[in-house]
Amino acid sequence: MKTENSRYNRQGIFTQLKKYINRHSIKLVALLAFLMLLSACAQSSSNEGAGEKHIHFLFNVSTNSLDPHVDMTYIPVRAGITETLVRVDEENVTIAPWLAESWDSTDGQHWTIKLREDVTFQNGKEMDAEAVKASLERALDESVAIENALKIDEIEAEGYTLHITTKEPFPEFISELVNPNVSIIDVTEEDFTNHPVGTGPFALESFTPGSKLELVRYDEYWDGASKLDSVTFSFNEDASARSLALESGQADIVYRPEVESIETLQANEGIMVEATETFRTHNLTMNLDRDSLKDVNVRRAVDVLLDRQEIVDTIMLGYAEVADGPFIPTLPFAPSYEKKETGTDIAIQYLEEAGYTLENGQMQKDGEPLHFTVLTYGSRAELPLIAQVFQSNAKQIGIEVEIRQIEVPEEYMASNRDWDLITYSNVTSPRGDAGYYLNATYHPTGALNFGSVNDPELTGIIDELNRTVDQDVRAKLTEQAAAYIDEQKIHSFLIHPSAVVAYDENKVKNWVTTRSEYYMITNQLDVN
Repeated sequence: MKTENSRYNRQGIFTQLKKYINRHSIKLVALLAFLMLLSACAQSSSNEGAGEKHIHFLFNVSTNSLDPHVDMTYIPVRAGITETLVRVDEENVTIAPWLAESWDSTDGQHWTIKLREDVTFQNGKEMDAEAVKASLERALDESVAIENALKIDEIEAEGYTLHITTKEPFPEFISELVNPNVSIIDVTEEDFTNHPVGTGPFALESFTPGSKLELVRYDEYWDGASKLDSVTFSFNEDASARSLALESGQADIVYRPEVESIETLQANEGIMVEATETFRTHNLTMNLDRDSLKDVNVRRAVDVLLDRQEIVDTIMLGYAEVADGPFIPTLPFAPSYEKKETGTDIAIQYLEEAGYTLENGQMQKDGEPLHFTVLTYGSRAELPLIAQVFQSNAKQIGIEVEIRQIEVPEEYMASNRDWDLITYSNVTSPRGDAGYYLNATYHPTGALNFGSVNDPELTGIIDELNRTVDQDVRAKLTEQAAAYIDEQKIHSFLIHPSAVVAYDENKVKNWVTTRSEYYMITNQLDVN
């Protein structure tokens, strides 16, 4: 149970954090951001002055590479440059045709994929089976993660038909083709980092790494040319700066505005704020290479140190739901969980079971103090705040926490093992199926297995899931895996954040806030 004192202390921490953000983030970072935005929008203004239909979209994550086969920001798909063979059906939470018309397999290992016959790349070249084969093979060559995810043994091309054989029966193979890292591009072009050529409704005109993309309509787009002439897709990782950009008219659509500014934005006539449930989960990813975290009771102590509802109410201001596990509770394969307790007293009990004692204000074992290095990053403004709350709560029971700010979490975690925990965020069921997340995060060969998870029992469940076609059986296996992850506390799940988007409703037409967060700049987007 929380005491009034501890509640007061936590509220004081939140207040201090907010003051810090207001004092430093808005005054310094936002000012620099505005200088960048004013420069970025100068061209936009001139376009509109010439009578062109133009939209400025401001995103929360930046990138220095547009290579769709390796870039983890998925900007090429989000900006409407590239497309995949299949896509997420947002309404039915399943997969649907996109560049592929249909697919079939009798054994889950030999696949026939029929491609659309009316698709061209943005350089005018035809997208046939040979071109798609070349793109897929490049993705396999460039990314071990994609190679492990797709399990492709052989690809044959014939006209507009692909024949793909996987290394083993893999019933969910087609759903893996939703991954934006499997975008189809013309590999005869040379500059994949700065100028990929895809099949989407917008062609890349210019790219300033870390700053913005300038996009122009592709008139021969197979699904009908956009009514927009051009789009500026820019980046700013400071949430307050994004909100201010919309209020000042420098941006037309802002992805994830500052939560504290939402009421102010809603009070502005002409600004629409939308919040949509997503498949995303914020969590504490644990590095199981670290000796202390190999003990399940230490992991359980970490798990109970954060009050999820307090994060929802105080940091997210209600724009999130408490997470009991990786999957949102409305999904058919999300298990039911018993009500969980949190608090420092419970954490101490778990640590005592792990052999730790609180001596002279330090939690220690065999004379060694317990210490955590926690990584966090600023593209999601709430993650550093969560890290600081964890640091404060841990300090109350004698655990020192060092917070380390990083830029690109995937790159850092893949290259460094000098960390214990990270406040991390990822999409856990983007295709309406749990196979992607479980394989990527918990299988020893997984692309997102930054925690070095290698649990034979869990791997066995995932391997069985990969061989299973029946959806009811898959759901039961998924529940089994999620329940095991919860029991062993292999990572700590905190909240399911909403996707919040604000835009100028007097100008922007046909914007759709998607649950998958993949599809943003489409051929349907228009201006009034």
